[in-house]
Amino acid sequence: MIHAPLRQAGHRRFVIAALAGAAILSSLPVLAHHGWSWAEGEQMELKGTIKTISMAPPHPMLMVTAADGKEWQVDLGNPSQTQRSGFTGDTAKPGEAITALGNRHLDKSKAHMKAVRIVIAGKNYDMYPERIRTN
Repeated sequence: MIHAPLRQAGHRRFVIAALAGAAILSSLPVLAHHGWSWAEGEQMELKGTIKTISMAPPHPMLMVTAADGKEWQVDLGNPSQTQRSGFTGDTAKPGEAITALGNRHLDKSKAHMKAVRIVIAGKNYDMYPERIRTN
């Protein structure tokens, strides 16, 4: 027969292990999403007009219509990086011209990029200044 204090200690360890496991598992999609492994190493420049602006977590995002009419998803930095760059939800409006410098999705069928810099009305907003590679 197991004594009550031993049973309680075992139960406590089980609960702690279960909570730790749940925390790790719940963070995996976020970790995978926020890395750079889904993006090409080479940077590209996208010019177009802003269709929509979303400042919602997990990261701010713009939908941009390119000159050819194709709609692109442009991920910005995480909320604090985007704010540090000077870009806020009131910085630009749909219809404004934008140039985005960043890394395109590895899957070329997806019009999706992660911006390291966006330029609106001649002003640079550097999301990832340490990653900017210009010619």
